[in-house]
Amino acid sequence: MELTERQTDRAAGVLIATAAGDALGAGYEFTTPAADAVIDMVGGGMFDWAPGEWTDDTSMAVAVAEVAASGVDISRDDGLDAVAAQFVRWMDSNPPDVGNQTRAVLSARDGSATAMQRRARSMTGRKGGNGSLMRTAPVALAYLDDAEACAEAAYQIGALTHDDQRAGEACRLWSHAIRHAVLFGTFNGVRGYLQVAPAEVGEYWGPLLDQAERGTPADFPKNGWVVHALQTAWWAISGADDSGPHHLRLALERAVRAGNDTDTTAAIAGGLLGARWGASAVPDRWRRMLHGWPGYSADDLERLAMAAVRRGEPADRR
Repeated sequence: MELTERQTDRAAGVLIATAAGDALGAGYEFTTPAADAVIDMVGGGMFDWAPGEWTDDTSMAVAVAEVAASGVDISRDDGLDAVAAQFVRWMDSNPPDVGNQTRAVLSARDGSATAMQRRARSMTGRKGGNGSLMRTAPVALAYLDDAEACAEAAYQIGALTHDDQRAGEACRLWSHAIRHAVLFGTFNGVRGYLQVAPAEVGEYWGPLLDQAERGTPADFPKNGWVVHALQTAWWAISGADDSGPHHLRLALERAVRAGNDTDTTAAIAGGLLGARWGASAVPDRWRRMLHGWPGYSADDLERLAMAAVRRGEPADRR
């Protein structure tokens, strides 16, 4: 697709704001900041992150984006296999923080998508963690020209590690909303997805979005669960002053203030906020600080986002 200058900025914002939310929340993970606490990119936390260092949330999103940038269809066949292999490559880097469900699946060290999804299906117990939703943002970049393919790819990539109905629905919904925000510069894709999804999806998620808009984090406190994670992200976005690009910073700080899985909920919110407001809305100081696996900076994330949009085509053809 030919993107306008504003759309290009918004596409770059998807990965950069994901990383910004992730790194902002990393120092507060599994805490609830006091109401008067200053929220900043301080690092630390349970895994002693460096200030500005992103966590597994962005690293797994980068793994998806790197395959999308090669131009293959990441929803199936060789493309989905390549995403699975990238997840194993990341796991083999010995990351300090890996979600329980993701670790259980990737510990099998099988790089094929079929085997990985089979392993995810074989897991028992609670399988609806937020680990699939946290990495779904770059899927939208590869399918700006095809809403249905975007939703399918989000589902298939999520299912590599999370065999859970609500996790799959959440990935479809959020990727659809990110795609819409890049193209049109609004958050209308969140509710818009419910208009095109099966009726039962709308019946389930509609009231939950209402609760996120009207309630408080106490109403959805278990944000390690994908449903409460999405609600927390939408609460942060829908309740902050959205009169201008400063909305991105305010909403990310708000996501962190919600507490608990702060890096992940802020990363989820960041993907949609960046798609709406663009990379230019990310504070310069935050952008300069960003870094993480596999040795990337914010500039690398911008390059990767643009390559995912081009899907393997040289830049001079755009």
